[in-house]
Amino acid sequence: MPLIDGLTSLWDRLLSAQPDPPPLLVLLTAAGALAVVATQVPWRIARNVVTIAHEGGHALAALLTGRKLHGIRLHSDTSGLTLSAGRPSGPGMILTLVAGYVAPSLVGLAGAGLLGGNRITLLLWVAVALLLAMLLLVRNVFGVLSLLVTGGVVLAVSWYASPQVQAAFAWTGVWFLLLGGVRPVFELQRMRSRGRMPESDADQLARLTPFPPLFWVGLFVLVNVLALVVGAALLAGPFVTASGLLG
Repeated sequence: MPLIDGLTSLWDRLLSAQPDPPPLLVLLTAAGALAVVATQVPWRIARNVVTIAHEGGHALAALLTGRKLHGIRLHSDTSGLTLSAGRPSGPGMILTLVAGYVAPSLVGLAGAGLLGGNRITLLLWVAVALLLAMLLLVRNVFGVLSLLVTGGVVLAVSWYASPQVQAAFAWTGVWFLLLGGVRPVFELQRMRSRGRMPESDADQLARLTPFPPLFWVGLFVLVNVLALVVGAALLAGPFVTASGLLG
């Protein structure tokens, strides 16, 4: 039957592994992502993607810990807000607060795992599915537009782009999440040191636990740097393999 054949073909396309990318692509996409994270204007624009992952982390943790999720707001200054109801203290609230700053790096690590198995198409479609799910929770116009644009770009690349373009897009995106997950933690501490973020996640966690804000900032840095190291090792697999063969 045409419908069954079409679904089978779609499923095979989704789960099939693509060839290893050229080692040069691994290096160029890493350099491109690093350039975006390290330069002010590109970072200010691309940081919206990190904010989406950050607020998505809060939302997922809230749902998994049994809190009632009221919605997500994404703002044009790359800030965001996730509102949930439940106990104002306890493990659920703590995990919900912790999840934000580590979410971009952990999402990047999961993506690196998929790319390490050459599951490029699967990665792109999972990203679209997550963005669509998050779209149902967003409660402001900019947030809706931000998710529609981001999801639309990922969907267009996954459906229309050549395998080479898909590979470049996927590797760049995952490198960006791994690298871009680290910078906001240092921005957080810089803002805190100037007294401009008294209600930051780290400060709220300090009020809920015996540990000071710097402990939580340090934890965010540790998790994100570890994710970057492990993710980089996964993404650099083709480069390492090629170097070994050349050696």
